[in-house]
Amino acid sequence: MPPRQPQPARKKTDTLIGIDESELWSMADALRSSMDAAEYKHVVLELIFLKYISDAFEERHAAVLAEWGSEAAEDSDEYTAESIFWVPPEARWAHLKAQARQSAIGQLVDDAMAGVERDNPALRDILPRDYARPAMDRQRLGQLIDMIGNIAVGDEAARSNDVLGRVYEHFLGQFAGAEGRKGGEFYTPRCVVRLLVEMLEPYSGRVYDPCCGSSGMFVQSVEFIDARELGSMVDRTHRELTAEDIDRIADTYHRWRCVERDYEDEPGFCRSVPLEELRRHDHVLTPGRHVGAPPAEDDGEPFADKMQRLVAELRDQQAEGARLDAAISANLDSLGFGAPRE
Repeated sequence: MPPRQPQPARKKTDTLIGIDESELWSMADALRSSMDAAEYKHVVLELIFLKYISDAFEERHAAVLAEWGSEAAEDSDEYTAESIFWVPPEARWAHLKAQARQSAIGQLVDDAMAGVERDNPALRDILPRDYARPAMDRQRLGQLIDMIGNIAVGDEAARSNDVLGRVYEHFLGQFAGAEGRKGGEFYTPRCVVRLLVEMLEPYSGRVYDPCCGSSGMFVQSVEFIDARELGSMVDRTHRELTAEDIDRIADTYHRWRCVERDYEDEPGFCRSVPLEELRRHDHVLTPGRHVGAPPAEDDGEPFADKMQRLVAELRDQQAEGARLDAAISANLDSLGFGAPRE
């Protein structure tokens, strides 16, 4: 038996939260129980957002309290002037965490969301208020609040490292995987966004993302501008793509082909395409050219016999349709709503 290869250490995506994203997801997913992923994602992500604005508020609150005293610390203008959401007492995370084990925790979270919307017009009619519904497991909700309370996502250090974006992005990817194909409706894999940014080269103007979720397009645009290490793709005299440019794009696409989503090839849906095959197709990335179609099961019926049978069924259905149309017209005539006479 060959010697076992040492396993690489798992990368800590951000030391500010104390644990890596995969461990955070495992903890959150363990609390999901039988709740559907499509429903559970709103429960988790909205709580993380509430923790984010509460962290930012508490950091500013401590600074104002130390400098100006308790009266100024409860003045909402001290926060809005710094582009920080004002968080009323009932929505502050310390208050929710202290009540996390109470049977009324669902209603307390709903009240917190309502209070944040009330005092911040920009968030009006955005936050959910259905944590008190009977189907919500109060014990698991309390455990989820305790878990989220252990990570810092909204203080200055976390904001500068985009901890919220990283947690959101990882969770959205995991929820997309849990939901199956429908998950792609609300999550774009990081590798795809990165490829789009490299093709856009956003050095000037504005970046507009009409389907902004975790702001990944904006974050990666900033990272792209900061890096500036793409050779002729960045600084070239002629704007036409050279063969070298095309090869670089194809190689980048090949290396970033969504391995982080851990997809398996599935005919008609997705496929990891070798770089050589892309070159043979002149780097055309139209999905249908590469993913093919799922194999059709052979039912053993000869094609000619099948066509004759299907055509006969079609004729019968057309005849039945004509009969039903005639019956409907007759009924309308008897009710006085027949076709208008010439």
